[in-house]
Amino acid sequence: MRHGFANKKLNRTSEHRKALLKNMLNSLIKYEQIKTTLPKAKFLKPQADKIITLGKKDTLHNTKILVSQLQDVKSANKVQKTLSKRYEKRSGGYTRIIKAGFRYGDNAPMAIIEFVDRDVEAKRLDKKKKITTTQPEKKEDKKQAAASK
Repeated sequence: MRHGFANKKLNRTSEHRKALLKNMLNSLIKYEQIKTTLPKAKFLKPQADKIITLGKKDTLHNTKILVSQLQDVKSANKVQKTLSKRYEKRSGGYTRIIKAGFRYGDNAPMAIIEFVDRDVEAKRLDKKKKITTTQPEKKEDKKQAAASK
């Protein structure tokens, strides 16, 4: 019998599940909104809420737990410095799941998981800005300019 097994298997091995959870947690903390399948979002929501609750109490022990669970110091710092301050008056429910239709290829149910009161600018964190610079002159043009003088 399967009594007391809380989480879903997601058709993965336990190591793969742990790695998937860690990567999705880091992405959620970094971008504050990610799009994934509905079962993965439901699997991620309680873990993300627990991470924020850990970050609210600023102790060395909680910091070490955060770093060991996230395996990323930048994410742990963001949880402790920005997200815990944002949600210090809230006693739970830091994330929300919004259903987002079905995926084209396999018709899997998609969902958007995001932090409540999220920073909209965090979504564009890694997008490269277009830099408009003038084209460097060719060597031939430089030679012609020198010859004409």
